[in-house]
Order: sequence, then C-alpha cells, then structure tokens
Amino acid sequence: MIKLFLKKPLVFFDLETTGVDIARDRIVEYSFLKINIDGTEESKTGRVNPGRTIPLVTSLIHGIYDEDVKDAPFFGHIAKDLLVFLKSADLAGYNSNKFDLPMLVEEFLRVELELDMNGRKMVDVQNIFHQMEQRTLKAAYKFYCDKDIINAHSAEADIRATYEVLLAQLERYQTTEYIDKSGKKSIPVVNDVDLLHNFTYLRDCVDFAGRMVFNEHGKEVFNFGKHKGKLVTDIFKLEPSYYDWMMKGDFPLNTKRKLTEIRLRGFGVKS
Repeated sequence: MIKLFLKKPLVFFDLETTGVDIARDRIVEYSFLKINIDGTEESKTGRVNPGRTIPLVTSLIHGIYDEDVKDAPFFGHIAKDLLVFLKSADLAGYNSNKFDLPMLVEEFLRVELELDMNGRKMVDVQNIFHQMEQRTLKAAYKFYCDKDIINAHSAEADIRATYEVLLAQLERYQTTEYIDKSGKKSIPVVNDVDLLHNFTYLRDCVDFAGRMVFNEHGKEVFNFGKHKGKLVTDIFKLEPSYYDWMMKGDFPLNTKRKLTEIRLRGFGVKS
C-alpha cells in the first residue's frame, strides 16, 4: 500500500458527541491517530464527561451512554495534553471540516484554550470521496479497501478506516483527472497534504460553523437569517444591535470571535 508523503505529522481524528449542534453539544469520545514523517504511528483515544445528558437517540448511534462517561474526565482536564499531541501537526478526518474540526475548536475555546490553526493544513477525506465517487464512509471503506468496518461508529474504528481510505484514494486517483465547476482540469488527489488541503478545505467559510462566508469579492457576508448575503460590515453600520444580538445569542464561540474581529477591523482596531 502507498505511503503518505509528509512534510510534518498528520493527525487523523474523529469525535463522538452528544449531538450535532456545535454551540450546544459536547464531545463524549475522541480518537487521534498521528502519522509521523517517518511513517511511525502514535494514537490517543479516550472518553469525556460532557457535563450533560447524552440523548438516547444519539447513544443508539454511537453506543455511548451516560453510564459509560460518568467517571470520565471533563474536556478541560485533558485539553492541554491534547494540544501537546496536536502541536505542529496537520489534521485529517472524515467530514472533519464541517463537523469534527469546528466541534474540537469550540471545545478548546470553552476552556479558554485555542487550537492554533495558522499554517495548519486540513484534509477532509469525505470531500475527496464525495467529489470523486460521492458515497459514505462505510461504502468508501468497502469500495476502496474491500473491507467492512468492524465496530462502526466507534471513534477508533472510524479513524482507522478513514486513514486506510485515504491511502487507497491516493493510489486509485494518482493519475485521475478532475474537472471543477468552472471547467478547470487538474489531478488533485496526490500524495501531498498541502494540495489535498486545497482540494478538500471549504475556503469560503469565515467561521467554522459557516454562519459567515466570503462572497465572490472576498468580503464577509452573513450566510443565514434576514441578512443572508449582506456584507457583515454594512449590517454593523446599519443595524449595530445585530452584533450585540449575535454575541448574546446561542452561536459558537468561534463565530463570535470572527464576528468581533470583523467589527474591530471596521473601527480600525487590530484584533
């Protein structure tokens, strides 16, 4: 099987949570698989007490119940250790750009720590799959690796499957041409984390939750509600109370941080 060409460690990660609301829900299980430059592996898996009840409908999916995490540490007790493990590493996952990464960033912010994303590349294996084949992780594992996932929906099984799927994708698509929406042709699935980041990362999002996006001119606009499509800076001028409403509302901390950065920039203040 092909080996990853890495410029720095690449950490595959997966989270099991109390639900899918980034602002309200919490992590109950995490698993990280670090692939070092020399190909050696390090892993870290554990459960977290979310400090709230896990809905039964969610427990039935991932198999983790309140009883399973009642004696587990709170996220704040393990956060610094996780930051050390993730230091100087790029990140990869399955649907990680839309869910796992925003959730992880949010959990760190809740305990007043920050997962520094500056210069960090992110490879979303699901985006490669959806753009090249358009299916699910279970189907991807069967399609690319001809195997079935044992203990599906456990974080450790899912990240191992995700890692193997990426390796198979690199081998399968190393000469496959892709045509984007503008008609531009390229061979995007190559053994280079920087290029995989460019192919899979949702670059139009201002915040991880996607409440604000960049328009065709590279300007921040709201992506929800009554001001959807309108410039954030324009709304701050026309309706100053909208900023206060969002800051007091049930929005992710990362969204509020980006909102404040835009507002301070509008006043000529460096954030």
